[in-house]
Amino acid sequence: MSLTAQLPALQVVVPLLTAPLVVLLRTPGLSWAAATAASLTAFAIAVALAGQVLAGEVIHYEMGGWPAPFGISLNIDALGSLVLLLVTGASTLALVGGRDSLATEIEAGRRHLFYAAWLIVLAGLSGIAVTGDAFNVFVFMEISSLATYVLIAAGPDRRALTATFKYLIMGTIGATFYLIGVGMVYMMTGTLNFADMEVRLAEVTELRPIVVAAGFITVGLALKAAMFPLHVWLPGAYTHAPHMVTAFVAACSTKVAIYVLLRFDFFVFQNNLSQHDLHFASFLLPLALLGILVGSAVAMVESNLKRLLAHSSVAQIGYILLGASLISEAGITAAAAHMFNHALAKGAMFLAVAAFALRLSGVRLNDIAGVGRQMPLTFAALAVAGASLVGIPGTAGFVSKWLLLQAAFAQGTLGLVAVVVVVLSSLAAVVYVWRIIEAAYFCEPSAEVQAAREAPLPILAVLLLAAAANIYFGLVPAFPLSLAEMSATELLGGLQ
Repeated sequence: MSLTAQLPALQVVVPLLTAPLVVLLRTPGLSWAAATAASLTAFAIAVALAGQVLAGEVIHYEMGGWPAPFGISLNIDALGSLVLLLVTGASTLALVGGRDSLATEIEAGRRHLFYAAWLIVLAGLSGIAVTGDAFNVFVFMEISSLATYVLIAAGPDRRALTATFKYLIMGTIGATFYLIGVGMVYMMTGTLNFADMEVRLAEVTELRPIVVAAGFITVGLALKAAMFPLHVWLPGAYTHAPHMVTAFVAACSTKVAIYVLLRFDFFVFQNNLSQHDLHFASFLLPLALLGILVGSAVAMVESNLKRLLAHSSVAQIGYILLGASLISEAGITAAAAHMFNHALAKGAMFLAVAAFALRLSGVRLNDIAGVGRQMPLTFAALAVAGASLVGIPGTAGFVSKWLLLQAAFAQGTLGLVAVVVVVLSSLAAVVYVWRIIEAAYFCEPSAEVQAAREAPLPILAVLLLAAAANIYFGLVPAFPLSLAEMSATELLGGLQ
């Protein structure tokens, strides 16, 4: 069997097996190099798999040669390949550019353990995206979650311990709800394979346990995805984690939970529960709209950059869920595209915050007053990412917001309400992004800011690359849009 055929397994195996090697290396420089090499390899594999998906190949891998549903199968579709690109890309950019930042926040004697935990998070999130088994989703979810708690608590900010504990409690409740739901589906079908579940559910006559299971699974994954009002763990976790951990997690973690939610609800339940679309939409739509409004409103009054961007993420998660709740090809295409575009914009903005933290003592609006004149390239990259977050034409964020508005317009009167909410949220984004620009360019700098210089070359190069990607995919959006359109077609069509 060729190496290409092994890529689905290698997507998880490479970071998972490199993690213990990183622990053995112990030297901070070598452990960082090994972790970065593993992440780069995982990203290259994700790009190769995305190319196969776009070429129309069906990627199905049977672990140990055991056929599904008796064995564990790995299946990669369009949405899964999109999620893999987000996870591996965010990890790689954060590691390549983050060596200096992590060196200031993580003790040298514990850095090899930190990088090992990072690779375990990468392996767990990648495993969720490739597995075709509902229980293995839970296993990989717990692997990634436990390692994420370690990453968040590893920094010097003692408040991270409280934030981690809150995240742990909420994450455990979410995982428990998910597992209860999967157990109930297994009780009624006798299988854990997604495709087999869909087939066997059609033969189940008593559907009340399945409806209850759908509720458990949806609420559990909503907790993991930080859907409003179940997002209370997110602002603290993003704010007090090491800066590069925030850049990594903010770009992809919640998107992975949304991926599982969509996979379960559309692939397993859509064709087997009467009025599934109505129940799914009535649950998601109001919460998505409230999340958009509340997240945007809170972001407008925040003064800590990381907390501001964290509440902005609650609103952006609302955009994704709003598109999914429309249950149309246009809406799901917009949701999948916004998963990609938001990761680009928010990842770049958190990278910029990490660059500021290397030169300044804080990352509040007062701390960065006048920094745009001292760190022009760093702040220019943040401004570009901010424009993408707002949805300025010519940026990636505009593409997915425009698609979302088109999908909402097609829904009639209810869609007009969604359009109004999206427009109001975009105006709110103008306000909070402008507050950052105003502080950086139009406020008098302190003595500390006057002594600041441009960010170190590695993080600056990565940051400029991320900013350029926001422009490139705004002008040439064919690649993410192709994956998003294929994702919508597959989700609405169900598993084969």
